Amino acid sequence: MTSKWWQRGVIYQVYPRSFSDADGDGVGDLRGVSNRLDYLQWLGVDAIWLSPIFPSPMADFGYDVADYTDVDPAFGSLADLDALVADLHSRNMRLLLDFVPNHTSDEHPWFVNARSSRDAPNREWYIWRDPAAGGGPPNGWQSAFGGSAWEWDEPTGQYYFHAFLKEQPDLDWTNPEVQAAMAGVLRFWLDRGVDGFRVDVIWLLGKGPELEPGGPGPATEGLGGDQPHVHQTIATLREVIDEYEERVMIGEIYLPTERLVRYYGTDGRGLHLPFNFQLLLLPWQAADIHAAITDYEGLLPAGAWPNWVLGNHDTPRIASRVGAAQARVAAMMLLTLRGTPTLYYGDEIGMADVDVAPAEQRDPQGLRGGRSRDPCRAPMRWDDGPSAGFTSGRPWLPVGDGLDEINVAAQRDDPGSMLSFHRRLLELRRREPALHAGQWRDLGAHDSALAYLRTDGERRFLVALNLSARAQALPTMARALRGRIAVATEATDRRRHGEAFDGRSGLAADEGVVVLLH
Repeated sequence: MTSKWWQRGVIYQVYPRSFSDADGDGVGDLRGVSNRLDYLQWLGVDAIWLSPIFPSPMADFGYDVADYTDVDPAFGSLADLDALVADLHSRNMRLLLDFVPNHTSDEHPWFVNARSSRDAPNREWYIWRDPAAGGGPPNGWQSAFGGSAWEWDEPTGQYYFHAFLKEQPDLDWTNPEVQAAMAGVLRFWLDRGVDGFRVDVIWLLGKGPELEPGGPGPATEGLGGDQPHVHQTIATLREVIDEYEERVMIGEIYLPTERLVRYYGTDGRGLHLPFNFQLLLLPWQAADIHAAITDYEGLLPAGAWPNWVLGNHDTPRIASRVGAAQARVAAMMLLTLRGTPTLYYGDEIGMADVDVAPAEQRDPQGLRGGRSRDPCRAPMRWDDGPSAGFTSGRPWLPVGDGLDEINVAAQRDDPGSMLSFHRRLLELRRREPALHAGQWRDLGAHDSALAYLRTDGERRFLVALNLSARAQALPTMARALRGRIAVATEATDRRRHGEAFDGRSGLAADEGVVVLLH
């Protein structure tokens, strides 16, 4: 069976504020992204996922949407978006948008209308409750950013629910009018040629009895998510996506694997890809990683396509989590496991979290006392200039230290660089059906090493990874394998490409290899 582009391809996440600034105001924009398409095509990725670009007051940097069918002036215009789609399609590349359906901005016309009176046409589009019997919020739910998830609205005498900031009131997805309006939003973008969506916090769309007075409260699993009826809501969104050819719907879901896989839906009518975040969250230990891979593969429903994520705009960068040497091993894992990989901008050059001084901090989560996400959202490093080639102005966040080596210009022609390593992996993955569409077979874990096979007919590749800074023997089932190295992690070329590989020799410290087997 022929695979879809989103199964064969690699998705590259762009945080638009931080990728490339074309107009010199210090904030990245759509024309900046367009200016970098030659680079992304050269790198070898297949689709760009843009974090939100819709008009927004930016209380949460675009995840508070004030208009779902336009582009915020900070990022450009609809014409810029259309031009980006056309340019990508001319290169056989795709564009995914970030769809934020759980909540709007409190400045969205829907909510402005909803809070104007209890009888307003959009009142029931949001979640309103009377005070508790003794006064105060209806129950003890807490928002993700701290404090009560209920905000008092004095003019209408009720509380509204917000899973995140009070400036982000939650929509009531049990309301058919909300569902119809959002279906219209999806069609607006699909008609313009957008190739799909990453759907923000999709597991929260179902709000159930826990929101009522006397409900379970904050000790439950958080923010009202993963209710049974959420799957029907997702199925209605999928029906809209399926009206169009070759489009994809990816969902942000932070749930245990056995619950995550339910989001593929009955008979595969849910999400095409429920984001699998295990590599973001697990200890970097071979036993834990190996168990996660095997459990996930075993739990996938029939016909479901897997996916893997190593970094995103909400978590510390992989180079900061595991170090520069192991970041190469992690990249090899990401790009050789079965399924669709998502690569976070800058990880291909080894960007680490940037130290952001308190006076320069911008993330509302950090400003409210939580963990700031600014360090992983710093500007992309294109060269070693004062603003890293990101802007001609002052960057909205600092670019950080170590700029002389960690930038695209310095690494592009260096065969031992992190960037060249990524490009070799991406090129091999694209060229070999075994790596982008083939079968996966577990070869076990031993101490700090793990190994697996990727196969397509008689074409077989061994992937062996050492997740430690000391030499390791391969898992027993891999020791009898022989072949030639296609890609190795070593920047110093300890293992030269094309060199013979014998599984009995094991792996050096921080080494990973992709081996074409005899």
